[in-house]
Amino acid sequence: MFVDMHSHLIPGVDDGSNSMNDTILLIQGLSRLGIKHFITTPHIMSDIYPNVGSNLLAEGEKVKQELKNRGMDVTFQVAAEYYLDDHFMGLLSKRELLTFGDNYVLFELSFMQEPPILQEAIFEMQSAGYKPILAHPERYMYYHNSFEVYENLHKQGVFLQLNLNSLAGQYSPHVKRTSEKLIESQLISFLGSDCHHLGHITLSKQVLSNPYLKDLISSDCLLNHTLIK
Repeated sequence: MFVDMHSHLIPGVDDGSNSMNDTILLIQGLSRLGIKHFITTPHIMSDIYPNVGSNLLAEGEKVKQELKNRGMDVTFQVAAEYYLDDHFMGLLSKRELLTFGDNYVLFELSFMQEPPILQEAIFEMQSAGYKPILAHPERYMYYHNSFEVYENLHKQGVFLQLNLNSLAGQYSPHVKRTSEKLIESQLISFLGSDCHHLGHITLSKQVLSNPYLKDLISSDCLLNHTLIK
């Protein structure tokens, strides 16, 4: 995995990196795992992290300058992880979403229940020319006993992104098994670290020899490499 398309590496904007020093340490740690291209995706969540796209891009430029100053051989790009709510729908209607690659948009759902506007949001994103990527679908436990939901989303053209550390059992055994099943069913298109802190890098090291991870990386399903410009 040379491209990480889900992380929280901009200092001080969400629950990820707290400082520029933290950011550099995280990027160094991920680089040692073989990642050289970073598309970081800070939260945009109106109630908790009311970030504005233009501000995130400006903060990202500061990170890029620091990487350049240190002579670090990586690329760094800013997008976002959007929480699906009315605020997101407003940004979508104004076509003000941060994208990456071939007009991809990363979005997440509530961990409590499926939002009633999910199907509307998918339709509106696709109608506007965006390509929706659902972040860490394995973590939505309300889908675990309804696996056909994942299959239907995939058929609808929604790309599914797996968290690397889900295979390490970070979240729960149920999440781990769902991750494995999604890989077995060839439903995963993108892999991301979802890195917030150094503990995530430690877990990532543990999962590098995981047979499911090896199968996913060697498959034709994974599209991370297509994000390199």
